[in-house]
Amino acid sequence: MVIIEDLILKAIDEGKASSVREVISLLKKKFTGAEILEAVKRLEDKEKIELNYKIPAHYSFIQYLKSADYNFWLHLVFLASFATSATIYLLPAIYPLIVTRWVLGSLFILFLPGYTLIEALFPKRSDLDSIERLALSIGLSLAVTPLIGLILNYTPWGIRLDPIVISLTIFTLTMSLLATHRKFTTAKTSTSDTHNLKKET
Repeated sequence: MVIIEDLILKAIDEGKASSVREVISLLKKKFTGAEILEAVKRLEDKEKIELNYKIPAHYSFIQYLKSADYNFWLHLVFLASFATSATIYLLPAIYPLIVTRWVLGSLFILFLPGYTLIEALFPKRSDLDSIERLALSIGLSLAVTPLIGLILNYTPWGIRLDPIVISLTIFTLTMSLLATHRKFTTAKTSTSDTHNLKKET
């Protein structure tokens, strides 16, 4: 039985589709839009195709920042950062509420600093695969967090909860905005406003 992923790859091979919009138009009689998008995402995750995210030429950086279609990850980073601060300062330290603080705090310390730094250093998805990004995000977080603590040790504020939370938040949000700007300038080089498809060799 021919599956949807095979049809998508065949369409790209034969030159019948070079964007997600064209794939949907080609296969919409057999599959729903949601099924096609899920199949495209699976192919991208398996690294069988590459999605080149292009933005409209008239978009400004502020418009790009507001668009969750292009940088949903950025919105999640901001949400996770502010949610972590909220759990630290607003939630009482009693069980089971404190579990939320542990989970968000671990994410905030062991993943987000490195992840945003990696996104800033390698803005193109094709630069690193998902496993490499995950591994480097954790590794760099384990390097960045102690380094920030070391720097704080030589300041009047010292290594205390408030300075650490504030410093990590500033670092994470700054790196995420820098990464977003690099993604924006990279995508802006094209005048296309579609998500172009390229089959990986």
